[in-house]
Amino acid sequence: MTRELPALGKLDPGSFRELILPRLGRRRPEVVIGPRAGVDVGVIELPGGQVLVTTTDPVFVVPRYGWERSAWFAVHILASDVATSGLPPCYLTIDLNLPPSLERAELDALWSTIHAECDRLGMAIVSGHTGRYQGCDFPMLGGATVIAVGPRERCVAACLARPGDQVLVTKGPGIEAAGLFAASFPERVAARRGEAFAAEAARLFYQMSVVEDALTAVEAGVGDDGVTAMHDATECGLLGALVEVAEASGVGLRVEESELVASPTVAGVLELFDVDPLAAISEGTLVLTCRPHKAAEVLARLADRGIAARAVGEVLERGAGLTLRDRRGAWRELRHPVVDPFWAAYARAASEEGTRG
Repeated sequence: MTRELPALGKLDPGSFRELILPRLGRRRPEVVIGPRAGVDVGVIELPGGQVLVTTTDPVFVVPRYGWERSAWFAVHILASDVATSGLPPCYLTIDLNLPPSLERAELDALWSTIHAECDRLGMAIVSGHTGRYQGCDFPMLGGATVIAVGPRERCVAACLARPGDQVLVTKGPGIEAAGLFAASFPERVAARRGEAFAAEAARLFYQMSVVEDALTAVEAGVGDDGVTAMHDATECGLLGALVEVAEASGVGLRVEESELVASPTVAGVLELFDVDPLAAISEGTLVLTCRPHKAAEVLARLADRGIAARAVGEVLERGAGLTLRDRRGAWRELRHPVVDPFWAAYARAASEEGTRG
């Protein structure tokens, strides 16, 4: 059966397996982890027990967020993925393909924040390309790669969950979708929910990162003595991330929705835009698995940093399947949403705002 590509957003797992995975260039023995659906990083073995961890994403910039906020978010999208390896981001290579409409002062504001945030996170910018070209436009202004280097025994990935692990989730679902709606349509949020709520919703923006979540979690240990797998809940949200971890690791899952961190602010924003928090894009939400004897310590370390997190389920043998008990107490199959509802809802909201304007 020939699959149609999704209208918007990341390639669905089926199309990825059919079109991309069979053709990955030359096989090299030092590639420990290569491209896989639901795995945020590639891992290359280096001499001396070290590994090089790499991840690549678009440079995502939305002018209506403001240049400083846009640049902060662009950096954290990239750094968050590599941090799910448990190793801190070290290096950035970046390609900026800028639209002709971008002015010098705007580029200065954008790049100043990229530099400052990379410096704060400990990342050196080591190579790149910058130019202005016809046909380029927001929000995708090129691409970038973040690299980490560290001991192999300290490295984890989304494909390493194992039966018996506890499943932990930080911050709850829908963080990114709510944060982006609040930043893009503040007047609409304020008109429906009030100015105080809109101000609280605007603060969600700076929760859209899992760098601190991931690097804090692995302080408790990794592998047999701690965290085994991590994955940030980007497109298709928490549901997608849970299924991706399970499929990449070849395991089953049992998850309790009622145990998730529940943010009234996230729920209030997403209700306005008729978006399911569980299925919507959620950079800032970290899914991690860990050995059961370390779950309490991981949660305590996160709490010490002010990061809300809960144990929400258990990793099972593959044959046990993927199940979710909803807030009403009913069990159902845990399925990948395939299509993230955020993109259509965002386009609809932008169109409505343009019509009113």
